[in-house]
Amino acid sequence: MTVFLFNLLLAIAWVAVTGSASLLNLVFGFLLGTLALIIIREPFGSTGYLRRVRLVLSLAALFLKELSLSAWKVTVTVLSPDMKLKPGIFAFPLTVTSDFEITLLANLITLTPGTLSVDVSPDRRTLYVHALDCSDPEATKRGIANGFERKIMEAFR
Repeated sequence: MTVFLFNLLLAIAWVAVTGSASLLNLVFGFLLGTLALIIIREPFGSTGYLRRVRLVLSLAALFLKELSLSAWKVTVTVLSPDMKLKPGIFAFPLTVTSDFEITLLANLITLTPGTLSVDVSPDRRTLYVHALDCSDPEATKRGIANGFERKIMEAFR
């Protein structure tokens, strides 16, 4: 957390030095600060911060990949003359435990076309998911567990 605050301080210093207080310039300063911390990470930075940044970017890349693939599948399904759909709701057993991780997983599932997070059980161990095509719920569960859930646990634990 200290390294993040130091990186933010470097970004604010960049904005002050350049004299341009735009969001784009702040983001650019943050990226420059990250690069500077990568270069001097041995004496001052920590590899944990940079590792977490890489893991979060990996999660974002996985989401964009899944978003593209799901959008394509839904498009093909909708445009096919005989939509053989088996919509349904299945129970996904949660491995993530914190409220943040459960919320992030539920939102990633909802933002992916063809799936929708419906509810979380009161004991927070099960997430109920509606799928446009629930013909193989076990494969969908494995996909979520090996994809989003695994990446969330890697990035935020």
